[in-house]
Amino acid sequence: MIENSYAISLTFLAYLIGMLAIGLYAYKRTSSSEDYFLGGRSLGPWPTALSAGASDMSGWLLLGLPGYAFAAGMEAIWIAGGLLAGTWLNWLICAKRLRTYSIEANNALTLPDFLSTRFQDKSKMIQTISALFILLFFLFYTSSGLVAGGKLFETVFGLDYTYAVIIGTICVVSYTLFGGFLAVAWTDLVQGLMMSAALVIVPLIAMDGGWSELSSTLTAKNPELLNAWTSVKGEPLSTIAIISLVAWGLGYFGQPHILARFKASRSNKDIGTARRIAVIWTFISMVGALLIGLVGINYVDVNLAGELADSEKIFMILVNAVFHPVVAGILLAAILAAIMSTADSQLLVSSSALAEDFYKQLFNKEATQQQIVNVGRFAVIAISIVALVLALNPESSVLGLVSYAWAGFGAAFGPAIMLSLFWRNMNRNGALAGIIVGGVTVVVWKQLTGGIFDIYEIVPGFVLSTLAILVFSILTGAPEKSVTDGFDKYEKSLDTMD
Repeated sequence: MIENSYAISLTFLAYLIGMLAIGLYAYKRTSSSEDYFLGGRSLGPWPTALSAGASDMSGWLLLGLPGYAFAAGMEAIWIAGGLLAGTWLNWLICAKRLRTYSIEANNALTLPDFLSTRFQDKSKMIQTISALFILLFFLFYTSSGLVAGGKLFETVFGLDYTYAVIIGTICVVSYTLFGGFLAVAWTDLVQGLMMSAALVIVPLIAMDGGWSELSSTLTAKNPELLNAWTSVKGEPLSTIAIISLVAWGLGYFGQPHILARFKASRSNKDIGTARRIAVIWTFISMVGALLIGLVGINYVDVNLAGELADSEKIFMILVNAVFHPVVAGILLAAILAAIMSTADSQLLVSSSALAEDFYKQLFNKEATQQQIVNVGRFAVIAISIVALVLALNPESSVLGLVSYAWAGFGAAFGPAIMLSLFWRNMNRNGALAGIIVGGVTVVVWKQLTGGIFDIYEIVPGFVLSTLAILVFSILTGAPEKSVTDGFDKYEKSLDTMD
């Protein structure tokens, strides 16, 4: 338990009240399913960029990545570099096209709805199977956020882990339930700024003597900590290890909660500005997270005799050691911000899949806007309960849970989304094959070990999904004329749509 938790508790309480106030305001502006799931496509460049970044990074940015850098040193730079490149390429390649095409595709609100409409899938198989994968992988992703929340409340307040996870779940569900996408996006803007500020302030204050002194200290302790090409034991990183770390960047192209921000932007003209904001924010956040892990190595050696049972708590330990309790409370609230900003987005996308892609398509095609919103809110509660059950294991790793879900989404949807936006002759069979092959490959590959099976599952999943799309699209013939006509119309809209 962190000392002076009374002052920290007051700071936490003030933060939560502020987030709930935003949720209440957004609730009053939510009247349709488009409002609830995409904020009425009204986001400017700042909330679009920071909402995408904050919902992307989650608690692992302040717990998982610093913990990995703490344990592995500069080896962690491969993940950070891959994620930075993935962020830039996703904005550059997909953002404008996905926003434009989702509007042309009968104003599709969800990723499954977009893919189904894009290929005029009358059977709705694409929509149904896509929604199933979204629900499966988001259960693990949301669970990772709840685990992070549990570690936060456990460390700060000395709560039992089970109660800590339950409290964190209630915090996230409360404003997502009512405010929908607007509440999520606006709180993400605040949370993204808090996260980046914390990642800059903490290592700068904790790093006495600057980088020169820190690097000298780490070199004296173990020179391999500053070598990105070797493990901390001095063993060269294998090609498989480096590819696996960099390949995290592939995941961006298939993350539904990030892609939703592109669709919610108010204008194509804002995309370029939002991209620059997002890439700068990601760069600052990556550098800060790595520095926290490296600074933590020295701090723990000096103050805790080199012992730290859970490396993912290093950020919290540094904050408590360096700052006044009130400031510490603000910085620790940044962890809660990171957790909430991703978990709320995941719950919202999952609820939209259940409401739009299951309930409306399979059970009530004539559902009213209010019925869809109500089903979405019910889904938020139901999904959060299942994720809570998965998160109750105190041995769960934030980074481990995120890596599995990240790979699942990247492989199942990444190739399908990218090719659907650029390849005129991609057809329904190719899209369906790619989604199934990518998702199943990740699930199966995760269970195998040794040799080539040690490579991060997103790599084979992404490659095989792409091949499946190409092979099935070519072998089963060109798409119907109405599908290619729709693609041509969308291409023309790229230059004319605001």
